[in-house]
Amino acid sequence: MAVAHISAARHSLPLEPNGFVGRSAALATVGRLLTENRVVTLCGSGGIGKTRLALRVAALTAADRPDEVRLVELAAASGRDHIVSRIAIAAGVTEETVRPLQETLFNALSGRRLLLVLDTCEHVADDVAELGRALVESCPQLTLLLTSREPVRIPGEALYWVAPLSLPPASGANATDSEAVRLFLNRARASSPGFTAAPDALACIAEICRRLDGLPLGIELAAARVRLLSLPEIAERLDDRFRFLTVGDRSAPARQRNLRAVIDWSHALLTPSERVLLRRLSVFANWEVEQAERVCADALLPEDGILDLLSSLVERSLVVVAGEFRGRVRYRMLDTIRDYAADRLAESGEADPVRDRLGAQMVRCAESLGRNAILSRPIPWAERFDSWHRVEAEYDNFRAALHRAAARGDTETGLRLCVGLRAFWIVRGYFAEGAEWTDRFLAMGGAAPALRGRAMVRRAELTWEQKDHRHTSRIGDEGLVLCRDAGDHDSVCLALNILATIDMRQGRLLRATARLSEMLRLARRNGDIWNEGIARGTLGTLAARQGGFQQATFHCEEALRLLRGIDHRWGVARTLIGHGVVAENLGDLDRADRCFREAMEIQREVGGLPELARCLAGLGRVAARRGEAADAYAYFRESLVLCHGIGQRLGVARGLEGIARIAAGDGLAADAGVLAGAAATLRERLGITAAPRRPEGVGVRAWNEGRALAADSAVARAVEVCSGPRSQRRDQAVADAPALTRREAEIAHLIGTGMSNRAIAAELFISPVTVARHVANIHTKLGFNSREQIAEWVVGDAVPT
Repeated sequence: MAVAHISAARHSLPLEPNGFVGRSAALATVGRLLTENRVVTLCGSGGIGKTRLALRVAALTAADRPDEVRLVELAAASGRDHIVSRIAIAAGVTEETVRPLQETLFNALSGRRLLLVLDTCEHVADDVAELGRALVESCPQLTLLLTSREPVRIPGEALYWVAPLSLPPASGANATDSEAVRLFLNRARASSPGFTAAPDALACIAEICRRLDGLPLGIELAAARVRLLSLPEIAERLDDRFRFLTVGDRSAPARQRNLRAVIDWSHALLTPSERVLLRRLSVFANWEVEQAERVCADALLPEDGILDLLSSLVERSLVVVAGEFRGRVRYRMLDTIRDYAADRLAESGEADPVRDRLGAQMVRCAESLGRNAILSRPIPWAERFDSWHRVEAEYDNFRAALHRAAARGDTETGLRLCVGLRAFWIVRGYFAEGAEWTDRFLAMGGAAPALRGRAMVRRAELTWEQKDHRHTSRIGDEGLVLCRDAGDHDSVCLALNILATIDMRQGRLLRATARLSEMLRLARRNGDIWNEGIARGTLGTLAARQGGFQQATFHCEEALRLLRGIDHRWGVARTLIGHGVVAENLGDLDRADRCFREAMEIQREVGGLPELARCLAGLGRVAARRGEAADAYAYFRESLVLCHGIGQRLGVARGLEGIARIAAGDGLAADAGVLAGAAATLRERLGITAAPRRPEGVGVRAWNEGRALAADSAVARAVEVCSGPRSQRRDQAVADAPALTRREAEIAHLIGTGMSNRAIAAELFISPVTVARHVANIHTKLGFNSREQIAEWVVGDAVPT
C-alpha cells in the first residue's frame, strides 16, 4: 500500500508569466523521455528557452500523472550542501538533529513518486552529478529533469538539446506558422495591446526572427520595443549591432554572439539611469521594490525614481516578476540577463559599494528578526511574524551576504548575520547550516568579545537542537562568561536556559534549578517578559521531571499568561505543548486536548512541521485514553505520515508505537507486534535504544517481522491499520456532534472559503488568538484534527452563517 505524502500542494511550480508558444514536438519528445528515463537533461545555450520548456513539461506531468513535482532553482547555489538544502526545502523535508541533512533527505524521498526539476545546473554540474547519481540510486520512484548549458553526466542521463524556435521560410509565405513569429506577435501584443501586423509587417517580423536565429530571449527583448520603435527601426538597429559584433570574439558560437548582440542592443536603448539600475540589480537573487530602493539608490540614482525605472525594465523584458510573497511583488532577472548586468557592474567600478549596501541591508533585516523574536513589549503577532517571512523571502540574498563576508574575512558582518538569523534557523530547522556558518566566523577571530559571546550562546542553542550536549555545555559556558562581562542580559538569559536544559537531561536538577532561578530574577529585574515566560516554561518542565505536576501546571500557566500578554504565538505554542503533556500526566484530558489543539493551529500557521506532528500525536494519546479509538487512529495517522514525509524518523517511531498500542487494545495483536518491532528498529538505528527488547504480550513472529520491515513498509502497514473498520466510526461521531455556536459556525464557514486565522480575525474584528480558540472548539466538537476536514464538512453540511 502506498503512503501519500502530506503537503500543501502536489507541485511547487510558479505560475506562467505569459503564454507558452509553440514547441509542441519538443513537449512530446521530452515527455516521452521522462517516461523512459529517470534522468533527462535539457541542454542548450543561454536564452534558448530551457527553463520555460522544463516548467511546461513539469506542469503537464503534474496534470497527467500522480507524481509530485518540485522545482529547485540552482542559479544561486554555491556547492553540494547548498544544493541539498534547496532540494530539502522544495521537497518539504526538515533536518533531523541526529544525522546529516542529506541522509534525512534520501530517506524521506526513498518512497515518494517525485519529479524533481533542477534548474540551471551548469555552474555546479559536478556537485549535481554526484548528488543526482546518489538520489537515483537511493530513491527508486524519483525522476530528475535538469536544465544546463552542458550535459551534467549523471549515469543514465538522457539528453535533449533544445533547438531555437522554428523560423519562417525565406519566401515569407505562411509566416505565422513559424514559432518564432508567433512568439514575437504574442509578446508584442502584450507590450502594446493595439499592435497588429499587416503582410508587410509580417515580412519584417520574419526577418527580425531570422536575424535572431529563433532565440526566444532575443525575440522577447525585440518585441518589447514595439511601443517605442517601428518594426523597420528595430530591424535596422539590430543589423547595426550585429555588424559591429562581427569584429569581436569570433571564437564564441554564432548563436551566442547573436544573443549577446541583442542584449547589447536592448541595453543601448535604455536611458542612463535605467542602465545604472539594471547593473546594480544584478547583486540580488530576487528582490522587492523596497530592497532595490535601499541597495541601488545613491546620489546618482535617487530613491524616489527607482520604482518607475524598475517598471520600465519590466516592460522591456529585462526584469521579470517572480511572483508575490505575502502581498509584496518580487522581481528577478533571467540568468543570461543577470550575468550580462553583473559584467556591466564589474566594469563600472560600483560592485563593492553596491554589494556592501546589500550586506548592510541583510544585516539590518536579520537583526530586525532577532529583536522581534524576543521583543518583550506587546506587538501584534502579524507584525512580529512578518520578520520571519521577510527572511524567508530574502534567504538567497542572506546566503550571498554570508558568502561574501566569509570570502572577505569580515567576521563582524558574518557574526551579526548569524546572531540575527538564529531564530529563523531554529524555527525552520536549519540547524546544520546555522551551526556551520557560525563556526566558520567564530574560527576567524577578530570580532569584539561581546559579539563573539552572543554568537557562542546562539551556537550553543543550535548545538542543543543537534543533541551534541557536550559541545553545548562548553560553548554555552564560554559564551555566558563573555555575555555577563558585556552586560548582555538577553544572551545571559538564553545561555542560562540552554544550560539548565542540558543539566536536566543529565540529571543535575539542583544546578538546573539554580540557573533558572537566576534567569527568572534577571528577567524580572529588566522587565523582560519574553525571557520570564521562557524561564517559567522551563521551570514547568523541570517540575514535571521531578513528578511535581501541580507545580508544573502553575509554571506553564504563568508562562502562557506572560507570552499571551505580548502576543508571542510561537512562544505560546511551544509552552502549550509542554502544558498539554503535564495535563496528560495529571489525567486532565480536556485541558490536554485544548492545549494540543491550540498549539496545532499555531504550528500550522508558522510552518513548524515537527512540532505540528507532536501536537497531533498528543491528540492521539488523549483520544486513546478517552477510548475514542477512531479519533486516535486519525490523529496518529496524520502525525505518522507527516513525520515520514519530512524525514523525522523519531516521530515515525513514536507514531508507530502509538498506533501499535491502539491496535493492541483493539485485539489486533499481530499488527501491534509488527508495528512495535518496526518502531524498535528505528529507535535502534537512531542510537536511542542499543538493544530493544520485545514488550510483554507481543508475539515473537510479529516482533521479528516488524524488526525486519523497512520504514516505508512499516508506515504503509500502520496506515492500513488506521483505515480499518474502527476508524470508520468517526463519520457517525461527526453526525452526532454538538451544535456549533453562531460564532463558531461563522468561523467554520470562513475556513471553508480558504481563509487563514489572521484573515478571519481581520474580517470579524477579533484577535487571531480568539480565532484559534474558536477553531480548537470546532475541532473538539466535531472530532476533527485539520482545517481541511472543517472545510469539507462545511461544504457537505451547509453551515449557517
